[in-house]
Amino acid sequence: MTIEEILKSTVPMDSSKKIIMNIIYTQNVITENFNEILKPYDISSEQFNVLRILRGQKGNPANMCVIQERMLAKTSNTTRLVDKLLVKDFVTRKVCPENRRKIEVKITQKGLDLLRELDPKVKAHEDSFSNNLNEDEKAQLNQLLEKFRNQ
Repeated sequence: MTIEEILKSTVPMDSSKKIIMNIIYTQNVITENFNEILKPYDISSEQFNVLRILRGQKGNPANMCVIQERMLAKTSNTTRLVDKLLVKDFVTRKVCPENRRKIEVKITQKGLDLLRELDPKVKAHEDSFSNNLNEDEKAQLNQLLEKFRNQ
C-alpha cells in the first residue's frame, strides 16, 4: 500500500514530503508493534533502551551522561527513566566514590533476566519488518536512511 493510499490523500505529494510521511508512518507502526511486546512487562521502550545500554556496559556502571548520549530518543528524561527502573529492581544506583556529583547506574540480574526473556521477541519483531527485503536491500535501506539523516 502506498503512503497516499494509507493516508487517503487525494492531493499529490512531492517526493520530499512523501519520504517524510513514509518515515513518520513507518516509525509509528514499528513503535506500536514494539510497545505491544513490552506491554506485558510493564516497561516503556525508553526504559528498555536504558536496560540495553546498561547491559552493553558488561557489568560496569554507567553515569547518567553516558546513558543520555546513547539513548535513541535524546529528549528522554534519563533520571526519571532510571528512577522507574530502580523501583522495579532492574537497576541499582549509587553515588560515585571518586566524584560525588556523579551517579552510577548498573543493571541488576533481574534486569538482565528481563532482557534475556525479551531478546527473542525483539529479534522476531525486528526481523518481521525486514523479512521481505534481501540482504542487499537491507544494506541499501540502511545506507539511504543514514545518508538522509546525516544531511
